[in-house]
Amino acid sequence: MNVIRLIAGGLLLAALASCSASKFKTYNGPEVTRVIVNKGDRRMYLLHHEKVLEAYDIDLGFAPDGHKEVEGDGRTPEGDYVIDRRNPNSSYHLSLGISYPNEMDVSRAASVGMSPGGDIFIHGGPQDSRNRQRDWTAGCISVKDHEMEDIYAMVRDGTMISIYP
Repeated sequence: MNVIRLIAGGLLLAALASCSASKFKTYNGPEVTRVIVNKGDRRMYLLHHEKVLEAYDIDLGFAPDGHKEVEGDGRTPEGDYVIDRRNPNSSYHLSLGISYPNEMDVSRAASVGMSPGGDIFIHGGPQDSRNRQRDWTAGCISVKDHEMEDIYAMVRDGTMISIYP
């Protein structure tokens, strides 16, 4: 009887461990050479050169119209950036960092005596997403958690991201 409990307990622990690691997927398809975000359509596309590999519905910052200008404005940046980091321990499931702010963003914010902000990511949902409304982030791009797992596996650091109005 004790042997059966030990085996069952071990199987349960193995199952739990595999569940927690399951957010890390592998991807062996064509290289994602560019990410395109169309803010107006609330869509994000992963491309291999000119071919769309995947498309996702997205949420944006809580004030999505226009280019992010200063910290706290709730806008999602517009322009060309690079995926420059990844966070496997994000509060939002998984996240990929966007190289905002660039020199022009810093200069624009400094001209009005403000900080441009930073920490703009593509990420999954919040821990409690039951009452989440559209365009809820502080300026990031959000997708569903299971989609973020695929994106995290597919998009490498150094990939160009273009964010359009």
